[in-house]
Amino acid sequence: MPKRCEWVPIDQPLYLAYHDEEWGVPVHDDTRLFEMLTLEGAQAGLSWSTILNKRDGYRRAFSGFDAVKVARFTPAKVERLLQDPGIVRNRLKVESTVNNAARVREVQREHGSLDAYLWSFVSGRPLVGRFEGLGDIPAETAESKAMSKGLKVKGFRFVGPTVCYAFMQACGLVQAHVASCFRYRELGGT
Repeated sequence: MPKRCEWVPIDQPLYLAYHDEEWGVPVHDDTRLFEMLTLEGAQAGLSWSTILNKRDGYRRAFSGFDAVKVARFTPAKVERLLQDPGIVRNRLKVESTVNNAARVREVQREHGSLDAYLWSFVSGRPLVGRFEGLGDIPAETAESKAMSKGLKVKGFRFVGPTVCYAFMQACGLVQAHVASCFRYRELGGT
């Protein structure tokens, strides 16, 4: 069995596949970036496995994370979503997703894409860390603080520095696999 980051529960196939195939891979697709920003915000106060298990429900509930469609969700649609067991039924988190979709559209108009804006916080290239163990990985960084501040100024919600750093790790803006993990070298670690 390959050596992995110590936070991966190897008895959970969905989690294992997420780590082995997705986490830390650079993402440049606006729809996927909006999805991951939403899911990382939804995770606040919850386990990532809860969110992974609800990811298909989120995709269905939020129109495949099509920001144009989500930005048009009405208060009545939000009320229906609050009854949907396929997502985390927290009013603030659901409303933030609708709000953030509108903000994504504004960022796209201003910067050309959400991708261009978010990757500007790392100068367009993944930051590669060298962490020996889970305890070495920070909860936030100067870059995640800057991203959080920038997003908040633009009106985004549920984008604190810790959420932003988790998002940056998930979407490959930061390569944070531990050095002993088989994915570390595959994703640019030396």
